[in-house]
Amino acid sequence: MYFYEVAILRSPLNNLTYQSENKIEIGTKVLIKLRQRKVLDEAVIIKEVEKPTFKCSDINEITNEFYDEKMLQISSFVSQYYVCSLGEALSVYNAFDKNINKIEIEEKFDSKIVLSPLQEKAKEFLKEKKQALLFANTGAGKTEIYIKSIEEHLNLDEQAVLLMPEISLTPQMQKRLEKVFGKSVAIWHSKITKKKKVEILRGLQEGTIKLIAGARSALFLPYSKLGVIVVDEENDDSYKSDSKPRFHTKDLAIYIAKKFELQLVLGSATVSTSSFHKIPFFRLDETYHKTKKLYSFEDSDANLSSTIIDKIDKTLKSNNQVIVFLPTRANFKYQICTTCGKSVECPFCSVSMSLHKNDLALKCHYCGYTQKIPDSCPSCNSGIIHNLRVGTAQIEEELKLIFPAKTIKRFDRDEIKTDNQLKTVLNDFNDGKIDILVGTQMLSKGHDYHNVKLAVVLGIDSVLNMNSYKAREKALSLLIQIAGRSGRSGEGEVIIQTKNQDFFNHYLNESNYLEFLEEELEFRKDFYPPFLKLAKIIFSHSNGLKVKDEMDFYVKLFKENKDIEVVGFGQSPIFKMSNKYRYEILLRSSNIKALLQALHSVQTANAIIDMDTIY
Repeated sequence: MYFYEVAILRSPLNNLTYQSENKIEIGTKVLIKLRQRKVLDEAVIIKEVEKPTFKCSDINEITNEFYDEKMLQISSFVSQYYVCSLGEALSVYNAFDKNINKIEIEEKFDSKIVLSPLQEKAKEFLKEKKQALLFANTGAGKTEIYIKSIEEHLNLDEQAVLLMPEISLTPQMQKRLEKVFGKSVAIWHSKITKKKKVEILRGLQEGTIKLIAGARSALFLPYSKLGVIVVDEENDDSYKSDSKPRFHTKDLAIYIAKKFELQLVLGSATVSTSSFHKIPFFRLDETYHKTKKLYSFEDSDANLSSTIIDKIDKTLKSNNQVIVFLPTRANFKYQICTTCGKSVECPFCSVSMSLHKNDLALKCHYCGYTQKIPDSCPSCNSGIIHNLRVGTAQIEEELKLIFPAKTIKRFDRDEIKTDNQLKTVLNDFNDGKIDILVGTQMLSKGHDYHNVKLAVVLGIDSVLNMNSYKAREKALSLLIQIAGRSGRSGEGEVIIQTKNQDFFNHYLNESNYLEFLEEELEFRKDFYPPFLKLAKIIFSHSNGLKVKDEMDFYVKLFKENKDIEVVGFGQSPIFKMSNKYRYEILLRSSNIKALLQALHSVQTANAIIDMDTIY
């Protein structure tokens, strides 16, 4: 009889010991039975152990799937650093299949892309430094450098992965990659079908697919000869997972590249302060087309001021297109009573309901609860509801009234729910079938709009005023990215509604972003990442008193630890979510080992641990 320690996939349980009459390879996926459960659970063989003193259950089934040595090592790191079980860390991976054999395919690629002398210099810098940052202005030709770097690795019979923020899986990028790499490239993200995923996994292991372009999950596929990882828009916060394990894909890509000596290319027009501080960078500030940007500022409380309407009208009359950005979807984010001053809140979450006029409903964007629009205030039964903080749906509605003859579309998560909808809207916009595109952050993510001559930016102050040490960086980065969509060739105009003109005006020019990064790093020294580590622990339960007691217990414990600092604790900004009360502790330390020891000491099922929290 053989005895094995196994990690149970998707389970917070620690590793358990099982027995088998068969000799099983380390990394093999097996099926086991947990005491109370009727169905079999998937688990992974971690190591062979001595016969224990207690009685062991049998391993029920040995599958053909397995996790290789690299997957086990990376998952072990994720488990330790992001504070989760090994089974939870391994569950982000798609396993290898022993039934799939590699087919030897000799294929050489020729992109026929001719880089400019500066682009060539950038590519060589990235190759020489092995792990490096491409700090490139909007329109400077980052994608060409990515393609040439990937091409080199594929011609050495290696594999490549190109990571992009989820919604950036644009038809344009797909077309460009397919033009060079044909059927050797596959697109991977959460919206592709199960059948398609099976096809891609087979192709990757057989060797017919050599390049995967996709969202953060694309990093966790069965690569046998990975040579290069490219992380586009590396500053984007959507690389941070908001469910367990709460890893940051970019940071994990840096770890994997360094550990296994792979080439890593991080790229952005607005690089993050952490990458700028830690990774050698190449500044690519020449652009393909000579562009000229005209910026103007509007300090108005109106949803759409007369100045903005005039500029939109002028742009449309010259047969050009307009994009309008807002950070908020729906019609309005808040409904406030004019009599008692209370907002209409979700009954299950302590957040305001958002107004969706088309659905005749108020919706909670956290738990999904929906209710009929009330005639009067639910708190005092007499007050009139006043709508605050305008959203995309409301601006779309107002623009349709002002420009009835024009085609106006919305580009946000309420409107774009599938890959096909995304492609249709972008293609229609680029074909000139849409005059004005109104959207959220989705507008800013690397889409190449040909005929946009005006970008209108509303509500950027709400990003700047967020309760986060990254608020300035997020607001400025977002504004530069949106501004970059206007006037990709020729002249472009950007009008910004803000009460913080001095801040934005000073740094808006892309050449000044370098100055901003240096000043921001100076400001963060001694207090914030990348100089110190931040971690958040959220205690969540339907019994509010129970989790408050748990929080108080750990606050007392952490305050006795000289190597870590309790920055703050108390009710979470969103105190109630999905009928659970939430308390949190924010910890800070320059000693990673001490901080991780403190986080691993939290022994309650009600705690959510967020290492390297971004808020």
